[in-house]
Amino acid sequence: MLSCMSTTSKSPKAVAAAAYRIARDTLPEHFSRYSPKKFTQPQLMTCLVLKAFFNTDYRGIVQILNDCPSLCNAIGLHAVPHFTTLQKAARRLLNACNAEKMLQRTITIVFRRRRTVELAAMDSTGLDARHISSYFVRRRRSKQPEVLEETTYTRWPKLAVVCDCRTHLILSVITTRGPSVDVNQFRRPLDRAIRHVSIKHLLADAGYDSEANHRYARETHHTKTTIPAKIGRPTTKLPKTKYRRLMATDFDKQKYGQRWQCETVFSMIKRNFTDSLSARSYWPQCRDMMLLVLTHNLTIVLLVKELFYRAGQEPLILI
Repeated sequence: MLSCMSTTSKSPKAVAAAAYRIARDTLPEHFSRYSPKKFTQPQLMTCLVLKAFFNTDYRGIVQILNDCPSLCNAIGLHAVPHFTTLQKAARRLLNACNAEKMLQRTITIVFRRRRTVELAAMDSTGLDARHISSYFVRRRRSKQPEVLEETTYTRWPKLAVVCDCRTHLILSVITTRGPSVDVNQFRRPLDRAIRHVSIKHLLADAGYDSEANHRYARETHHTKTTIPAKIGRPTTKLPKTKYRRLMATDFDKQKYGQRWQCETVFSMIKRNFTDSLSARSYWPQCRDMMLLVLTHNLTIVLLVKELFYRAGQEPLILI
């Protein structure tokens, strides 16, 4: 049994090799038979993963690859692609279909034949869309308290995930824009996670509280849910509906304490990679968030492989 972890692989060469093997299993070698065939799609996808891993832009990852031939050798790259090549490849490789296939592949590698998750958590977080110093914002507000703050963000990238509490592996992801309520974004992440694994128990915060969400998870997917019944005006009366009343009378506090594992996943992404996106329009921001999720899962795959190796168990096969 693997314990909960909050560390990931720090080796860029190992991440590149794993990304290349998984991309080779899920993506065709070339987009079209008329492609120049100078680079393969798995190679370009690996370059994008390294871009997220190093928290840089397209020009930055090109320079890193030029300065680190060993990274190129790890994926059989004989020439470094131009930054515009990577930019155009991101539009094609990070669409919903390809990203879902790669996400599913990482889940399959970690779980192998065991496709049941005992405890999962669902939550959402926001990412910054502009590079501005929070210290500058505080100083500006303190010096001119009578002036309204002009840097308040009205719209920001929002990432909603379902994760495995035991391994911190992300099982499904939804990319949207905030601010928006979470209660209406419960079914889509759950449905996508159920495609890959069976979830026995799902934890979520009060933002997802509704009788319809409880009923959908429990009666449609046979997944036990634990969500605090706190939506609405404060009252001492018990909820009238079946499952929300159950949350008020028989709330599993011990299991619900593991919901913070989803917060740990967000912290891992923001600490290891970035908490702000350089993209400004909607779809590039969605692709950047999906790339962060894939890179996070790849680092988890490598760490799980290392733990299995240390424990003397059957090694995980990436190829």
